[in-house]
Amino acid sequence: MKTTVTLWPQHDADAFATRHNGPRPAEVAAMLRTLGVDSLEALIEETVPAAILDRRDSGIGEGLTETEALAKLHAMADRNVVMRSMIGQGYHDTILPAVIQRNILENPAWYTAYTPYQPEISQGRLEALLNFQTLVRDLTGLDIANASLLDEATACAEAMALAQRVARSKANAFFVDADTHPQTLSVLRTRAEPLGWELVVGDPATDLDPTAVFGALLSYPGSSGQARDFRDVIATLHDAGAIAALTCDPLALVLLESPGRLGADIAIGSMQRYGVPMGFGGPHAGYMAVRDAYKRYLPGRLVGVSRDSRGNPAYRLALQTREQHIRREKATSNICTAQVLLAVIASMYAVYHGPDGLRAIARRVHRLAAVLADGLHALAVKVETTAFFDTITVDAGDSAPLVLDRARKAGINLRDIGAGRLGIACDETTTADEIKALWRCFCPDDARLAALEGKLTARDRLPEGLVRGKDYLAHPVFHAHRSETDLLRYMRRLSDCDLALDRTMIPLGSCTMKLNATAEMIPITWPGFGRIHPFAPADQTQGYAALFAYLERALCAVSGYDAVSLQPNSGAQGEYAGLLAIRAYHRARGDLERDICLIPASAHGTNPASAQMVGMRVVVVGCDAAGNVDLADLDTKLAQHAGRVAAIMITYPSTHGVFEEGVVELCEKVHAAGGQVYLDGANMNAQVGLSRPGLYGADVSHFNLHKTFCIPHGGGGPGMGPIGVKAHLAPYLPGRPEAGAEHAVSAAPFGSASILPISAAYIMMMGDAGLRRATEIAILNANYIAHRLEEHYPVLYRGSRGRTAHECIVDLRPLKDRVGVTVDDIAKRLIDHGFHAPTVSFPVAGTFMIEPTESESQMELDRFCDAMIAIRQEIAAIERADIALDASPLRHAPHTVADLAGEWDRAYDRATGCFPGGPTAAKYWSPVNRLDNAWGDRNLVCSCPDISEYAEAAE
Repeated sequence: MKTTVTLWPQHDADAFATRHNGPRPAEVAAMLRTLGVDSLEALIEETVPAAILDRRDSGIGEGLTETEALAKLHAMADRNVVMRSMIGQGYHDTILPAVIQRNILENPAWYTAYTPYQPEISQGRLEALLNFQTLVRDLTGLDIANASLLDEATACAEAMALAQRVARSKANAFFVDADTHPQTLSVLRTRAEPLGWELVVGDPATDLDPTAVFGALLSYPGSSGQARDFRDVIATLHDAGAIAALTCDPLALVLLESPGRLGADIAIGSMQRYGVPMGFGGPHAGYMAVRDAYKRYLPGRLVGVSRDSRGNPAYRLALQTREQHIRREKATSNICTAQVLLAVIASMYAVYHGPDGLRAIARRVHRLAAVLADGLHALAVKVETTAFFDTITVDAGDSAPLVLDRARKAGINLRDIGAGRLGIACDETTTADEIKALWRCFCPDDARLAALEGKLTARDRLPEGLVRGKDYLAHPVFHAHRSETDLLRYMRRLSDCDLALDRTMIPLGSCTMKLNATAEMIPITWPGFGRIHPFAPADQTQGYAALFAYLERALCAVSGYDAVSLQPNSGAQGEYAGLLAIRAYHRARGDLERDICLIPASAHGTNPASAQMVGMRVVVVGCDAAGNVDLADLDTKLAQHAGRVAAIMITYPSTHGVFEEGVVELCEKVHAAGGQVYLDGANMNAQVGLSRPGLYGADVSHFNLHKTFCIPHGGGGPGMGPIGVKAHLAPYLPGRPEAGAEHAVSAAPFGSASILPISAAYIMMMGDAGLRRATEIAILNANYIAHRLEEHYPVLYRGSRGRTAHECIVDLRPLKDRVGVTVDDIAKRLIDHGFHAPTVSFPVAGTFMIEPTESESQMELDRFCDAMIAIRQEIAAIERADIALDASPLRHAPHTVADLAGEWDRAYDRATGCFPGGPTAAKYWSPVNRLDNAWGDRNLVCSCPDISEYAEAAE
């Protein structure tokens, strides 16, 4: 008898989209009533211009359940073949300690945090980043290190740019060691060409003319594995006024003399092998360290030690005036995203192992490589590398294809350099059995292999004169956490210092701090995604190919573009790649004179910096009183620069939080003038499912996957910034960097590939209807906040029908003018209420830009609005002269546990200061009082100080 099973359809209340979106149906209805509209559809019609409103499905289909989406992604991961990777080339297998995986990588307290621009609520991740900087500084022997860069190749490109800025030499060429990873060479060529710098590639010993270059990049060890002493080369560069940069393996630096002691000015590299999986290319923390003289030119973020208002030591981002947000087209770099989460993992790896543990790991890796080389030599295989750390190059001649085939059958991938040469890299996971398997790949003769047993000794193959002493990681933090218990409690203590999305709403305008669902995060730790080398053979990466194809199709579908590149590994890299495509398009058409990039005055700071990096000149287009791009001024600028306009960069909805009615007309004007339209994708969370940039006039956009598509911010990174383009720009998308292709912008061909399953899972589970609803709720939530706050704070910009987009700007400047209350006073007082501040003073100084996202419920929105209203009442007390500003809770905020004890001589009571929302067991306590930023800049300390220095700082 046949049994029939009826499968009940999933209830709407269980659909993923209903879990992703914060407001329940009754809350949605209540907020709509508050706004005076009958439906979400009516609100959207009042918000999004009719000329671009497009509610059609994108072809994503119905949303999957979490179980279904994970099964689909698991099937993709299973199609990837996890081999033992001994390819090297800057990527190595490593062991991520389980305690770090569970409590950092998989912990929302760490991965949902935002960039630490508000230092009082970021002390935990700032301390972890200071540990990272100290680790890098000690390994490199240089004076100061930043808090991570995007990857090794882009770090090398940043080093080249830094060298050009600071060198005494006026030469226009940069020398690159031929023994540099090919992907790094590709990125360097991309970066140098638009700026007119000549790249000279050769042997530093024979081909380098120090008088003809402004700097040189030397590989230590080289891509071949050869480790060389560059002291003499560096000395000749310095004599000629040029800068010496070394790209270094940080595990090799445990055993090799530091770059600083060799005389280098800059050291760069990747911290990937400090516990971070290969992940088919990323994300990984690049690093840079420099001599003290160049600290103000150091790109990226820099954590420094300052003090709070009580004089206690506290951490903050130092020298922030170097950042592109402030310097715009004069910025030293367009970097916006770091790799904070990965830098934290690398720092904890070093904290856990300590200097002795790192040395033991490095010694074992080196011994295995030495035994491998000695065995191959005994088997009459030509080993080209004479002095090395972990990598050797062998000349297998005509036998190379056979050796590669045998190795793959043994489950091992080797590097095929070409011309019969093979590269072999040992790592932390290499075993003695794998060394024996490799010998057999070259010589499957049992008798000869048996003769090797017990006869090989692990003789040291480090270069003579370059062996390092034990002069690193002396700070107590690298000695105090040997047990898992100690490390677990240390990481917990740090995370308790911070505010992340797991504790509170983070209402940052233009940063879209939305739910990073647990189901989206699960696949990133699967070996099928994590243990794949970015240059593994294509037949081993079919699962990744399927993932990329899905994501590319989905991004094209929701945006209206025709092609997508997943290579840019940050939003700023996406801008850069998009502008490179525009530049290449014009040049291919013979329009060599087009070098003007029009940028509205309200633009993100990365926009002008990116334009400058591709050799374009920035011309600013004004905005009108309503915050829109001034189309009359646009006409003036187009006429003024007729025949010279390459592009315009706009953000849509605008950075002012408005859907500008004239966006289609703007695109038509620029196209008529021969230019291209770059639409910054930072605000795509207001467009998905409702409008498509590629269909209303834009030619290229980047997608901030760490915003709209749910990759978490990780405390300031990782991010991903793929670009979508119309068909005519597709030929100019970034090529494969390891193959020397044009326009490469990142070290790996698909950027930070291992975090792409997060966005894919989000799209799969939301489906067409869910994606559209998320955008509608994001717009609803922003308008609800604007409505609740408008009686207390002026809302600065609105659309033509009185609505904001997915964010709103409240104007705090009148309060400063009347009674001196600053935007910082309000931001710090919000901490006492348990909130991260909105975006401060951008795009308008003295304002808050608030973006609640769709993930926040009405209850949380009301809690935030109640806090803002309560703060306004405290300001009113100052206006009435009931209390002086300097005596008020606003000026003393944030309050700490220390404020509960001891003498109290303030003009308000403790409860008012410490518990503005009333006593609660869930109260968040800032670990420090308000920071003294000026003191921090005057007393710059950017590595872990001795305990005595902490004591001195508190005096």
